[in-house]
Amino acid sequence: MNLEEYKGVYVFAQQVDNEINSIAFELIGKGKDLAADLDTTVTAVLVGSDVRGLADELAEYGADKVIVVDDPELKEYRTEPYAHALASVIQKYKPEVFLVGATAIGRDLGPRVSARIHTGLTADCTQLEIGDFRGKANQLLMTRPAFGGNTIATIACPDFRPQMATVRPGVMQKKEKQAGVKANIEEFNPGFTPDNKYVEILEVVKAVSDTVDIMDAKILVSGGRGVGSAENFKILDDLAEVLGATVSCSRAVVDAGWKSKELQVGQTGKTVRPNVYFAIGISGAIQHLAGMEESDLIIAINKDETAPIFDVADYGIVGDLNKIVPALTEKLKSELAAK
Repeated sequence: MNLEEYKGVYVFAQQVDNEINSIAFELIGKGKDLAADLDTTVTAVLVGSDVRGLADELAEYGADKVIVVDDPELKEYRTEPYAHALASVIQKYKPEVFLVGATAIGRDLGPRVSARIHTGLTADCTQLEIGDFRGKANQLLMTRPAFGGNTIATIACPDFRPQMATVRPGVMQKKEKQAGVKANIEEFNPGFTPDNKYVEILEVVKAVSDTVDIMDAKILVSGGRGVGSAENFKILDDLAEVLGATVSCSRAVVDAGWKSKELQVGQTGKTVRPNVYFAIGISGAIQHLAGMEESDLIIAINKDETAPIFDVADYGIVGDLNKIVPALTEKLKSELAAK
């Protein structure tokens, strides 16, 4: 493999029902940082049917070029045609770095593409940077939690290209949108011949949920095992209502059946970056910190003064949450009423 042939940072711009997933914009944002270090450009790969009209939005978030793979066989996500599309793009354009979101689609697609083109893949990354690895410069250093979050591993792929990674949603930051930017579009279609690996979609059933996506919340009131019971989350609900916030939780709460998985923050849940994060009755295990430590302001309430959550908190209150949270709620109510 001639590594010198591989140039550029490419990202998979995931779309479903002709709506681009926010992970695409996050990957472009991080891709711009990596591209600056490599003195190269960022290309978004947009795959689907009748999706050309989405290309400008990718350019508005920083994509220097958009490769559009448009075919009726790509209308709904299916592993085989999408893997064929991405593998064909990589074989033709030879990117140095290729990033995929660690979504349900990306977790299925990334490993299959990397195996098809014979390169490595680091899954579920939380940090990416360009650096030296074993004497080789300008390598993609891919960092991810390992061994249940008890250690952090930094992985490189010095001998094969592209250097591939799937990236956790919510970890990387989008660049500011530049409205009105037009995409530099290149259309590419490798051809699609259905075979016995092409599944047939008989029906798509969409679940309707009234649960707010905690990744979009500006203020999160998050509870852990220390809250004590599902019923006791009522005091967190009251605080959230006063603040216009959303309630979230730790893995222990989900495991206990007190809250649904959609509300879980942490390594095996969602990564959040709110303006304010209340950690109430949460000890602060490393798996939880991985999902919320980038919050702008962290306020911890815990009866254990040695809890690790206080190491990352901007403000900490040691005491009984059953007394502190209701008192805080009432104080906020009175303050807001006075205004």
